[in-house]
Amino acid sequence: MTVRVGVVGAGIMGADHANTVHRKLSGAELVAVTDVDAARARVVAEVTGSAVLPDGRALIDDPAVDAVVIASHDSTHAELTLAAIKAGKPVLCEKPLAPTVSESAAVVAAERAAVGSGVPLVSVGFMRRFDPGYVRMKEALAAGRVGPAVVVHGISRGVSAGPGATSESSITGSAIHEFDCVPWLLDSPITQVSWQAGRQSGTVDSALRDPQVLLLRTADHVLTTVEVFLNARYGYDVRCEIVGERGTLALTEPTTMIVDSSLGHGYDYPADWRPRFAEAYRVQLQEWVDSIATGVASPLASARDGLIATVVAQAMITSMHDGGRWVTVESPSPG
Repeated sequence: MTVRVGVVGAGIMGADHANTVHRKLSGAELVAVTDVDAARARVVAEVTGSAVLPDGRALIDDPAVDAVVIASHDSTHAELTLAAIKAGKPVLCEKPLAPTVSESAAVVAAERAAVGSGVPLVSVGFMRRFDPGYVRMKEALAAGRVGPAVVVHGISRGVSAGPGATSESSITGSAIHEFDCVPWLLDSPITQVSWQAGRQSGTVDSALRDPQVLLLRTADHVLTTVEVFLNARYGYDVRCEIVGERGTLALTEPTTMIVDSSLGHGYDYPADWRPRFAEAYRVQLQEWVDSIATGVASPLASARDGLIATVVAQAMITSMHDGGRWVTVESPSPG
């Protein structure tokens, strides 16, 4: 079976997904793209040989499209995912599932009403679950290589924030990866959060507190620190270290070249997430396509996982606006 895929959104993320479906997957064909900027959609279509459709609803309803990738603006995610559920089409929605808890909960409820206990229709793009480094860390921790975890340290740095970034969007659009990844690594849900910020970077607009330091407590009593620095300038840099009772596990920065020059030794950083997580995105999309072709539930993050991450994000924003106090994360009702 060849799964005919349509991509909503032809920005940096959507164009990358479209290219991956077109060039790097087996059992998939990119048949349609759309974007609010028609010219941007046409550029992707010319490269991939796909059709350009007028909007997301038209793409979802098109009988030539079997499955949908949603990579449009965060504010559109819930509406388009609900449309895909109504059309009975599998959908891979980029994170966040929705910017708010109520919208995310509505998606979970709609999917449950549509499929019951059957194969889910909605997957969420928490691609770190497929990154080779994170996968090896999770396996090593589960195997007891360093004993039980006692502390986790995460770092998420970028070159510069996107236009209009705010302290809140830094949480819902960037840090939300950690809200899925940390409980996935530890196999333990986040129960409390606290938001902290110290000295503001002098290169950042006052609407964005950058960097931020986020504290997470999981049900297993492990404390996690996460530094989110969107305007670190020097490169895209994601790190993670798990401190156990008998040792540590840490990601090694992926690199394809070491430079020795001018009395120095080092390597280059990528400008954004695409080179760093290219393999994770490819594997994630391949797993999604394979699950559609076989009718077997996808190993991707579920709609409920997306809802839980959004609940954590909202608790973190509450802490942000309340002096950094510890906020309890209320678990969503079973769904």
